[in-house]
Parts: sequence; structure tokens; C-alpha cells
Amino acid sequence: MAYPNAMYGTTGPDVQVNPEVQQWFAAVDRDGSGRISAIELKAALANGQGGTFSDTACRLMIGMFDKEKNGTIDLYEFQALYNYINAWLGVFRGFDHDNSGSIQETELNAALTQMGYRLSPDFVSFLIKKSDPTGHSCITVDQFIVLCVQIQRFTDAFRERDSNRAGEITIAFEDFLAVALNCSV
Repeated sequence: MAYPNAMYGTTGPDVQVNPEVQQWFAAVDRDGSGRISAIELKAALANGQGGTFSDTACRLMIGMFDKEKNGTIDLYEFQALYNYINAWLGVFRGFDHDNSGSIQETELNAALTQMGYRLSPDFVSFLIKKSDPTGHSCITVDQFIVLCVQIQRFTDAFRERDSNRAGEITIAFEDFLAVALNCSV
């Protein structure tokens, strides 16, 4: 079984940091700690539609790249996050043909397929309903990023347990609960 989005990218001092990303990071690191929190991240990132990401999206994104699991990311983790967000935004924009800031179910299915996920139409419908509590049958860029982060985190957790790459795992109840609680907000 092939897993989409297998790596977040390399992080660490041996990686060349984009000077623009470094400037943004420095501007957002209000306390000068060398690490930024979800609150600081929210101030740093625009969602591409003239607004900011939700608190939920920012917490999930920090959690995805926070190697020390202390609720903050350093410059290198921020750059990896920046690269991922730009890739996801590119996919979203590619399917938001009318620039409305939202995509419908068929477009979400196509976007996830482009990202390497092969999900049933019923499951994509479930994702839309879960992501859009207002019932508009579409999701915003913010909801799309949250969905992408959650799918990526669950994919990583599944991959760790699928040692023979069969696409199936057997999981104990407590392990399942740990995965579910670690992969959500």
C-alpha cells in the first residue's frame, strides 16, 4: 500500500531556511523565545481568502510539526509547515474555480485524489458533512486545511501500525483511543 504525503519535509539546522520565512518567523516570535505557539501562528498566517486560520487549524498545524510536543514550533518546523500549507493551498485553489473560498464535494474528492488518497464518494460526503456544520455542502479553505492535517495525522498513525503495508491493521481499543485523541484537537 502506498501512503500519500509520507513526509513533512526535512527540518533541522542543516536545512537552508527561506529568508522570507525567517523574517516572518522573527516578526511573529513576539517573546523572542525562538519558538511560536498556535496563537502566534494564527497571527502569522493568512488563509488566502483575506482572513486568518481558525484556532483549531492553528493548534492542529502546530501539533503536526511540533517534534518536542510542547505546543510550539521552531524556525525549521515553521518552514516545513509553511511549505505544507502552500502545497495544500495550491491544491485548494486549483479546485476553487470560482474563487469563492470554498469547494464542493466533487471538488474535494478530486483534490484528495490528487493528493494520493483514494476515498469512496460516501466517505467524502461524510467528510464534507463533518467539516461543514452549517450544511452548505462545501468546505472553506480553513476547513480544508484542518481536514488535510487530520487526514495526514491519521495516515501517519495508521502507517506506523501497518508494518506489512497491507492497508489493514488490527488495533487494541486503548491504542485506537490514543490515536484518535492524539490526532484531533
